Formats: sequence, C-alpha cells, structure tokens
Amino acid sequence: MAVMRLLVWFSAIWMALASFAAAEEAVVVELFTSQGCSSCPPADKILSELSKREDIIALALHVDYWDYIGWKDAFADPAHTIRQRGYSRAAGKQTIYTPQMVVGGVDHVVGSNPMKLMDTIEAHRARVKPASVTLGRDGDRVSVSIRATGPMPSGGAVVQVATVTPMETVEIRRGENAGRTLNYHNIVRKLVEIGKWDGRGTYRASVRVPDGVRVVVLVQRSASGPILGAAQLR
Repeated sequence: MAVMRLLVWFSAIWMALASFAAAEEAVVVELFTSQGCSSCPPADKILSELSKREDIIALALHVDYWDYIGWKDAFADPAHTIRQRGYSRAAGKQTIYTPQMVVGGVDHVVGSNPMKLMDTIEAHRARVKPASVTLGRDGDRVSVSIRATGPMPSGGAVVQVATVTPMETVEIRRGENAGRTLNYHNIVRKLVEIGKWDGRGTYRASVRVPDGVRVVVLVQRSASGPILGAAQLR
C-alpha cells in the first residue's frame, strides 16, 4: 500500500507540473526535513522532482531536533530550526514539524501532500513579485542586482544568500530510517543575510562563492516573512 500511495503522489506531481507554463519569477519552496524522520522520505522525493524545475526554487533545510533519536543528520543546522520556528510564529502557530513545506515564505503545507502543495504553488505563481532578482557569476564572484517591480512593503527587505548542494546519497545506520539509503536534493548548506534593501533604486552586491557551487538569493520581508523575489544560479 505504501508503494502504491507513493506512485499516486508522484503521478499527481507530474500531472500538476506538466500544466505549469514558464514563469519569469520562480516560486520558492522550502522543505524542513531530517534524515531521522521516518515520514520525511516521501517529501524528500517530492522536493527532488521540484528541484528539476526552472520555475521553482526548491530548498531542503535539514533541522536538528530529530538528532536525539539515534541518528545525527549531517546536513542539519540549528539555524534552519530557528528559521522554521520563525515561520511558525509568523503564522500564529505554536509547533513545528517535519516534513513541512513553506511556499513563498507564507503558506505552510504538509510536505507529503502533493496536491495541496501544487495548488499552493500555482496560487503563488499568479501573484506579481514586487522584486526582480538578477544574478551573474564570474569565477568565485556572484553579482546580485535587485530592483522593484511593484509596491514594496514599508520597512524594506532583507537579502539572503544560500549555498546549495544539488544531491547527496546517505546510508542511514540508526534511528527511524535505519538501513535505508536515501538521496537528498538541493540541500541548503549555509543561508546568510548579506544586506538590507529599502526598495528604492537598484540594490547591488557581490559575494564570494566557490566556483561551481549552486547559489540562491532570496529577497524577503524579514527572515520569516513573505518572499518578495528570488533567483538561482545552478
């Protein structure tokens, strides 16, 4: 039955994705996951499919609060847990969980519910992003250019840079997923704020990133607020 449910989920994903047209601005989907969470592999698989899309920026943020049950997630970062808690507080919720997907920095979806997820992504695609992000690369330097394309919220925005590992395979020897070999995609290794932007004029910055490393830039109302614009360099 579990295998059949997965096949239904993946079929639903591809049917929904196939109906999407190309978009100028990608929708950001953040998955909060853990190698120690037995209910996370289906969501990890969904994220792997999303990561193939040019119109979706799919990010896996591994949290550390499942490490106590016997398997330490090598990708986990306490900062990811803090980010997830911030989203929870912004939504007026008291708890956090895995697998959880946050779409556009606003909408929360259980990570293993593909139809709800695709409906939420489609709704975000219909919204005009107030910021346009352009990235360029010259060796180990990444240039960032941001301009307003719509009304910006008062108070401006924060600009964040994530470095991302496209894929890793992990043999899990303990914990809830003991004995499984799992693939993880678009793993966020570091997410840092590089500046603030008041929404006026063009924001420009240059950051040093090892040549060839995948980069994502997020323009966000706050570290746990709506995402106003985003771009990636694969």
